[in-house]
Amino acid sequence: MKTTEDTAFLNLDEAFESPLDHLSDTDGPPPNVEEMLTALDSGDSEQRILAARGFCEIADQRAIAPLIRLLDDPCPLVRVSAAYGLGRNTSSEAIAALVRRYDKEWNGYARKGIVWALGTCQNPETVDPLLKALKTDIAAVRLWAASSLGQMGEADYESAVKAVPPLIIALRQDPVPAVRGNCAWSLGQLCRDLPSNAIYAGAVDALIEALVEDEELGIKDDARSALLKLGDPRALQIIEELEQEGWL
Repeated sequence: MKTTEDTAFLNLDEAFESPLDHLSDTDGPPPNVEEMLTALDSGDSEQRILAARGFCEIADQRAIAPLIRLLDDPCPLVRVSAAYGLGRNTSSEAIAALVRRYDKEWNGYARKGIVWALGTCQNPETVDPLLKALKTDIAAVRLWAASSLGQMGEADYESAVKAVPPLIIALRQDPVPAVRGNCAWSLGQLCRDLPSNAIYAGAVDALIEALVEDEELGIKDDARSALLKLGDPRALQIIEELEQEGWL
């Protein structure tokens, strides 16, 4: 697990914020795309940040190559912005570049941005790096990996099936409540489109277990919400019984 430079850079108050929380404000008139493209190669890091952040909201295939280059920028906030922009302006080359950058990225904020972007790409190629992040990274990145995995149902069936067992493990074992809560949410998302098979049943069992046994009320609420959205008859019966007994 990455723990050296990361823990120095991510303090406790900021650990679970959005990858964009530390970027400059971009309120104002709509950006000029041509100017933004030029600014991606600016010698001023603030201009590179603003331009890359602009492409978080605007899709333009011309931005992909310069955004990929910015993944190796010496400024961490430029790398965060570039990763976030590639979540909007995606391609097979962008996905490969994000995966490569994740493997060598020392900065926790930048890895959060990469993990968010990989989830947004909703591509089977992103499942393995997201699972790696969920299993081995610092808590702030695990949080985003857990929620990003919830989008893998949009990639394909195989990706959803692959993501469920590690999410079950993290729901049961991760020491950070916020991570467990995102695991519960993602299991609810992924299982909506799964058939009633062993993988689906295992996820429902894990959510019921969290509902009954997790000491954190927030996790109980997350598990209950996921189960209600699934509408699983067995889970609904257990929820009703717990409510009648005053446990919920």
